[in-house]
Amino acid sequence: MDNYIKNDGMILKATASNPRDREKISKLRVRPVADKGGLYYQAESFVGTKVYHKNIAADELAEFIADAVSADFRQLEVETPYHGAVALISKKGSVSIKERVLKADADALAFPAFSHDKQKKYILPQDEPVPFLIELGVQTSNGRIINSKYDKFRQINRYLEFVRDIPPSLPQKENEPLRIIDFGCGKSYLTFALYYYLKIMNKYDISVIGLDLKADVIENCQRLADKFGYDGLKFLVGDINSYDGADSVDMVVTLHACDTATDYALAKAVKWNASVILSVPCCQHELNKQIRCRELAPLLKYGIIKERMSALMTDAIRANLLEEQGYDTQLLEFIDMEHTPKNILIRAVKRRGASQVKYAKTGGYGLEEFMDFINVSPTLKKLLAD
Repeated sequence: MDNYIKNDGMILKATASNPRDREKISKLRVRPVADKGGLYYQAESFVGTKVYHKNIAADELAEFIADAVSADFRQLEVETPYHGAVALISKKGSVSIKERVLKADADALAFPAFSHDKQKKYILPQDEPVPFLIELGVQTSNGRIINSKYDKFRQINRYLEFVRDIPPSLPQKENEPLRIIDFGCGKSYLTFALYYYLKIMNKYDISVIGLDLKADVIENCQRLADKFGYDGLKFLVGDINSYDGADSVDMVVTLHACDTATDYALAKAVKWNASVILSVPCCQHELNKQIRCRELAPLLKYGIIKERMSALMTDAIRANLLEEQGYDTQLLEFIDMEHTPKNILIRAVKRRGASQVKYAKTGGYGLEEFMDFINVSPTLKKLLAD
């Protein structure tokens, strides 16, 4: 774009504050951003200690701000190159507006171009066409990220940040591909991203199988893999528990397998002696039904607290059980499939030459003592014992 933009109607800055419910959202800021595709706006939503970003087309901005203010805020401050205005909304809904003139000599003004001065460097480039991103509706044919799919693009790159760290942990093979299985691959945004990053970008010899129960989804994914010439990527209909198409696997991925389906996938990975496990658990209901603890009763009597505690305890127990099986295990923050604030990813890497070891006690208690304390018997513990 030109180095300077002259437009007396352009919004330079908009800030919505004085929230109606601070726990839902505390502030909203909007600023213009320019790239090769033209001008759009980026909204920053402040929720607790987290900040979320969304890109908005210029012609959709007025409606976006109006909806946000009417739902969540009582104050809005807007600046254009020549005017500033503050709108205050009372508890009864009445609106008062104060306006001020910022500049008198409009013809003398020139405004610097708006750009991403601190644009994040993504693993998949923002401005270069990637075949599977175009086909799945994330990019345009010239490589620009579609505004409504920017969260999906961020999610894919966040996932690849986890993948980027793991190749040194995979076995070195000659004349044999690394075997990777993705349980519950769904529409396979991340399966395609995994293959593209390892095979196309970094030239690893890999064989990836995507597994899901939805036949029509699997058929479409295989059609795309064939179209792109991804010979090492296959999609099959099947579930986590019954799949027996391999005797050993180097890497197991399971994203949003519901409730105990995650446990079956983790147990299968351990049975295969997989070098790397990436798992994003979902819908951790099992412990929520089992947990009984008199000492925690003041917390557990509130359903939402019990649900969240049970989910966190479930993943902590899973991580400890994987440690017992010889894995160095981390619980990492991951962007959820539906772009809700955050989720947890379990990344487990097999220690070289590791044998099963009892996980060290912490603060006088070990894993067995903790499970006895809250009176639970998780599926993964039973599967690993078997």
